[in-house]
Amino acid sequence: MKKILTNKILKNYLILTITLFGIEMIFKAIENTSVLDWSSLRIFAGISIISLFLSIILSFCKKFISNIIVFLTVIIATIYAIAQAGFENYLGVYISINTSSQLGAVKEYVRDYLASFNSVFYIIAVPLILLIVYKIIEKYVLKDKKLNIHTKKEDWIARGISFVIVILLSVFYYFSLSLDFMQNEIQLIKTKKLFKNPSNPNIAVNQFGVEMFGVLDIKTAIFPVSETVNEVKFENLNNVNEEVTDFTRKIDDTLWQKASENESNIDYKTLNNYFMSRNITDKNEYTGIFEGKNLIVIMMESVNNIILDETYFPNFSKLYKNGWYWENTYSPRNSCSTGNNEMTGMISLYSIYRTCTANVYMKNKYDNSMFGLFNNKGYTTTSYHDYTEKYYYRSTIHKNMGSGKYYGVSDLGIDYNAEYKEWPSDVLLMDKASEIFTQNSPFMAWITTVSPHQPYYSDSELSKIYYNSFAQTGYPSNLKRYMSKLKVLDDSLGELLKILEEKGILDDTVIVLYADHYPYGLTNNEISKILGDGINKYNEIDRTPFVIYNSQMTPKTYSEYTSYVNILPTVANLFNLEYDPRVYMGTDLLSSDYHNKVVFADGSWQTPVGFYYASTGRMSYFTDERYTNEEIVAINSEVNNMIKYSNLAIKTNYFEHLSNEKKKYLENSENIEN
Repeated sequence: MKKILTNKILKNYLILTITLFGIEMIFKAIENTSVLDWSSLRIFAGISIISLFLSIILSFCKKFISNIIVFLTVIIATIYAIAQAGFENYLGVYISINTSSQLGAVKEYVRDYLASFNSVFYIIAVPLILLIVYKIIEKYVLKDKKLNIHTKKEDWIARGISFVIVILLSVFYYFSLSLDFMQNEIQLIKTKKLFKNPSNPNIAVNQFGVEMFGVLDIKTAIFPVSETVNEVKFENLNNVNEEVTDFTRKIDDTLWQKASENESNIDYKTLNNYFMSRNITDKNEYTGIFEGKNLIVIMMESVNNIILDETYFPNFSKLYKNGWYWENTYSPRNSCSTGNNEMTGMISLYSIYRTCTANVYMKNKYDNSMFGLFNNKGYTTTSYHDYTEKYYYRSTIHKNMGSGKYYGVSDLGIDYNAEYKEWPSDVLLMDKASEIFTQNSPFMAWITTVSPHQPYYSDSELSKIYYNSFAQTGYPSNLKRYMSKLKVLDDSLGELLKILEEKGILDDTVIVLYADHYPYGLTNNEISKILGDGINKYNEIDRTPFVIYNSQMTPKTYSEYTSYVNILPTVANLFNLEYDPRVYMGTDLLSSDYHNKVVFADGSWQTPVGFYYASTGRMSYFTDERYTNEEIVAINSEVNNMIKYSNLAIKTNYFEHLSNEKKKYLENSENIEN
């Protein structure tokens, strides 16, 4: 056997395989994914290929160089795996090269990120530690005995055999991507497709391992995979309703059909077919109940259900107790959650999971955005945020979304500090913004707050204002700093209500409030001090408040599962705006067509029946009711299509293209008539 493989190749192969595979299995255990399933065999095969191939290359190097490269490989793999576990815990997603555009802007987050670390993550370093121990024993106990000397011919034979093994393992690995017994019937995205483009990191990490995901991530960053799709035909293309009622929403598709018939681009043609085939949600008894009223949408920075405590946050409590409150609302985390979730609230499309979508596609235009719909209704539209464009290019994004005018912190004349921990007061934001949007009627204003933003590990002006108010709670200092900042936001809501009442327009104004994400800078353990240990189950950490308030409405609490994707169509129906429900991935929450389901960024979903984990392809049930595999596959297909076609529409700037095509055919038809 010694004549078949040189000790050098075999030794490096064993060291790399054992340590790297050990890292993977520990990572799987920490991330609560199954260790004993077929994906582990695939991961082992992948690591064996990489380890053996690298060992062949190292056989040409001197021992000193070879040892350094082996150590560097294991060190990099260890640090990368620990970092990914930390990112998933902190942001709910695995980091990707596609989100690297934000690294410069969020370098201040490092301390918050490290502070959120669970000490168990460092167990991932055990294989590296064992390798160091082995090398010490080898050098000082075993005296690093000389290996058998082989002839050059024997070395080349060993390399040749090793290379053949690499090829055989690669063939097995390739077939493992599609072999029936190694597939999960209810997996959201097929393994083979995911290998080509790891568009969903959570599933990719589970199926290929965190280290192979890193390789695939680099590969797709250097050689981007085209998302071009083959033309797909969908049923119910003309959306002819069998029964016409007073609630039937009538939409003329003449221009759209004409544009689609003459479309040569396959992506655009497929998108036309997909959107035109979707259901047209009917009107209902809530249609137009707010018609003609003003609208203020407030996206609250870093807010979760801690704000429901009426003792500390009386102004928000007034809004949710006297308005419509959806108790099962979630703000799913994704790459660049604030910007992406703001974007989804405005256009009701799912952002691209591995991409800071709002920034990357900031030049896209959406006539059917919330701003666009209110513009068409004759409203004056404006938007506001009390910070700079350090993180998101809102002056461009909001303009292309249709905002008549965007006002940043400087435009509003609000003082700010460039230091990361100091944020402006949202009370000032409401004062300054209301001076502008109340000048016109009717108005639609979008306000994005900032005061509750992390960090919470150190004192700041806002974290000190109400810190002593929570002195007797026994809460950790980080939590009390956050709650002080949160109370500043609550003060701003009180300020807004006071201003609207003083101007005599409170009754004529609707306020919509939702959160971009839960407070990242707090650990689950800290948040559980108030919200309980239940936040550690499923995606409960992402549970956030959603309220629609008008001083004249009858309060009601809704139990439907929802997220920010449903805000736009719900508002559009309440204000009786002219809109096409098919172009939104959300649905009017008050419609009989609403499916009681919330979809998370990685394709996981939750209904009253249970929670589907996209990363593992498994269901967890809440009741005795069960889905069949066929039902799960059907729901997954719907979810996957909504995400896939949202992403394709964003990447191709589809809605601006469609708008231009419709205008072209409208002009042609008018010229013919003239």
